[in-house]
Amino acid sequence: MDASVLPGAQVQQTQKLPKMGFKRLSRDQWLMAFLLCSVIILMTIGLVLPLLTMLIKSLYGTNGEFVGLANYIQYLSTPSLSQSLSNTLTMGVVVTAVVGVVAFGYSFALTRTCMPGKTVFKALGYLPILTPSLLPGIALVYLFGNQGVAKELLLGSSIYGPIGIVLGLVFWCFPHAMILISTGLSNSDARLYEAAKVLRIPAWKTFFVVTLSNAKYGLISALIVIFTLVVCDFGVAKVIGGQYNVLATDIYKQVVGMQNFSMGAVTSAVLLLPALVAFAIDRWVRKKQQQMMSTSAVPYQPKPNKLRDGVAFAWCLLVALSILTVIGMAVYGSLVTFWPYNTTLTLRHYDFENLTVYGWMPFYNSIKMALLAAGIGTVFTFVIAYAVEKANGMQRLRSLIHLIAMLPMAVPGLVLGLGYIFFFNDSSNPLNVLYGTMAILVLNTIVHLYTVGHLTSLTALKQLPAEIEAVAASLKISQFKAFWKVSVPVCLPAILDVFIYMFVNAMTTTSAVVFLYSTQNIVASVAVMNMADTGAMASAAAMAIMIMLLAAGAKVLHLIISHFLLKHTQRWKTR
Repeated sequence: MDASVLPGAQVQQTQKLPKMGFKRLSRDQWLMAFLLCSVIILMTIGLVLPLLTMLIKSLYGTNGEFVGLANYIQYLSTPSLSQSLSNTLTMGVVVTAVVGVVAFGYSFALTRTCMPGKTVFKALGYLPILTPSLLPGIALVYLFGNQGVAKELLLGSSIYGPIGIVLGLVFWCFPHAMILISTGLSNSDARLYEAAKVLRIPAWKTFFVVTLSNAKYGLISALIVIFTLVVCDFGVAKVIGGQYNVLATDIYKQVVGMQNFSMGAVTSAVLLLPALVAFAIDRWVRKKQQQMMSTSAVPYQPKPNKLRDGVAFAWCLLVALSILTVIGMAVYGSLVTFWPYNTTLTLRHYDFENLTVYGWMPFYNSIKMALLAAGIGTVFTFVIAYAVEKANGMQRLRSLIHLIAMLPMAVPGLVLGLGYIFFFNDSSNPLNVLYGTMAILVLNTIVHLYTVGHLTSLTALKQLPAEIEAVAASLKISQFKAFWKVSVPVCLPAILDVFIYMFVNAMTTTSAVVFLYSTQNIVASVAVMNMADTGAMASAAAMAIMIMLLAAGAKVLHLIISHFLLKHTQRWKTR
């Protein structure tokens, strides 16, 4: 008789099963499990606990006593505070509508016409993303302020308020919408247009039935992203908002101006709500958009049309000139000796060593923070995305990681920064040693920008054949070696994209770090805000221009490096 069927053998075998299963985990599996657990630790420390601490803080009074929902009741019953919520939503709707129309026309011209100069217009449309959100506010002051060169165009209205906020946010949000809508319009199926032509459907009807129908999810997604950016923005409203309060500036006033941290936490919780709702809708829209994609689709190639191409060129020229006017005005304002009385050009406003207390230190700190955040963040997000996509088993844990990686996109930078104050600035927290250091700025930036890097890396890794790891295992090659020799080189374009995305955003961000800097690690975007607050508008414009030039230089360098590196790593695509 087989010994395995004996009762005693059965008991002994059952007792040893867990131990045998435990030993079956390979070194690669242990490494993957460690990586997946590490991102849970990072997001717990860098996102979940600060937000929970902030929400708990909103339930306590200024003296530390528990008051429950009394703070929220007080907030909603205070006209000046509750009006900020209405103002924020109004700005969100207005700016989203304007940016949607402008960006759709611009994107349509870039993807669906044969107009000349597409490359130039695309580059010009991308420029605002390289600037801090404070820059358009400063430029609008020079254009339409009390001593602006074109203040008559406002017909007696003031730029300090809703008009200024709308104009500034339209400028700053435009490239985000342009990129998303262009992607949606680029994925159309040419066979649908051929069918419409055969059926003799009018061009205007084809536009609504085919073009808008196919691009609707990309358009909706872009509008949601813009709405989220508007309600969460701090820079434009801070510089040019005047007495028109929004939630983001309310948080800053409650914390910095009034030292009322409890009410600041309440306002942050209120700001978090529309951002979360918009994020949930965006996720649903993106899922619908992916389900509509077809592998048999034929790319649409536009044909020349003089009238359409002429109108498209005029539209893009108008938008591009508006962008250049805003940036050019900021540059001009930084070069004028004493606005508006002495318009002699000078570089004295760039002499930060003699004009400001901090000198060039904020600029150097920004470079240091951006390099650290981009370098560490890129490596970490790509490695974690690889573990999520390529790990064997652990399906529930991988799904949980993917869900956690989506959360930072729904959290406004100002809210995350305030959460860091409550969590890290607690003497009983062993992580308190990070508060006020460069490390906390880097951690905050990585967490805040994590979602886009994760999604970009995951998209690139999904294009790799799943058999690579299986072949490596059959040849007794470690998964780490396959990762280094195959996955990294093939996904190098996505890795470079994540790096430049994190670097540029780390250079231009204000809201995410405005509560966390110290005198030794103040960054350039915060220095711009402080200089604007003290009336040194020319110096603020100069620092903002330096940020833009560095970000633009980094982007150009990224394109050059990508061009040479991709020749050696992407030859397989041209076979």
